[in-house]
Amino acid sequence: MTPSAESALVARLRAAGCVFAEDEAALLIETARTAEELEGMASRRVDGEPLERIVGWADFAGLRITVDPGVFVPRRRSAVLVNEAVALLSSGSTADTLVVDLCCGTGAIGTAIASRLPGVELLAADVDPVEVACARRNIEPAGGTVFLGDLYDALPDAVRGRVDALVVNAPYVPTESIALMPPEARVHEPTVALDGGSDGLDIQRRVAAGASVWLRPGGHLLIETSVRQAPLTAAIVADAGLVARIVHDDELDGTVVIGRTGPSGQTG
Repeated sequence: MTPSAESALVARLRAAGCVFAEDEAALLIETARTAEELEGMASRRVDGEPLERIVGWADFAGLRITVDPGVFVPRRRSAVLVNEAVALLSSGSTADTLVVDLCCGTGAIGTAIASRLPGVELLAADVDPVEVACARRNIEPAGGTVFLGDLYDALPDAVRGRVDALVVNAPYVPTESIALMPPEARVHEPTVALDGGSDGLDIQRRVAAGASVWLRPGGHLLIETSVRQAPLTAAIVADAGLVARIVHDDELDGTVVIGRTGPSGQTG
């Protein structure tokens, strides 16, 4: 591509609202195999389709995560779940450590944790068959297993009371707020991955209510949330009998509520 054609592509992307137009143009040029393919990819991006879906992958926590059409694109802020889970689990041997990535989407969070903690047992689950198919492409090469089903119903009974870290990026957008989201999410991502009910916390309530049954003594529940919702999420986790705290990462602009069971399995 000539410099003038590349400049024209950058201008086209910038006019469409792409903040990092130069970087996006370079990635599209690198990915496209023909001029016709580049034009098709550029048109999709101008129409608001997420860049990650167009190129087929997302850069998440230092990994290239496969992103299929019709899936929720992993956000950079969700790496706070990875960082906090690794910090909690890295103090001892990971030989018998079990991590569950619930509402896994592409499986980016579980895959990133497994990449930093070799030897962990990784399970993941999602209610969306399209997300599960994509997650298997990311998680199975890392040695994990992905299940299709609604929250804990998807998990095998054999792992009840054995989970060391339950990491969850459940939908937490209030239903009425979805219409206000950027087209990249509102139009191109599955509603089931966004809609958290009237206050955005419906799925979090269900996750918290069942967590203590699946966590081992001293195990942790980690739920992504927003700064505004964090106190409410923490109250939900505490009401479920876990000791709750809020962690915010300024660099990632990510927020997580961490709940811990008692050392002997007791809650409260």
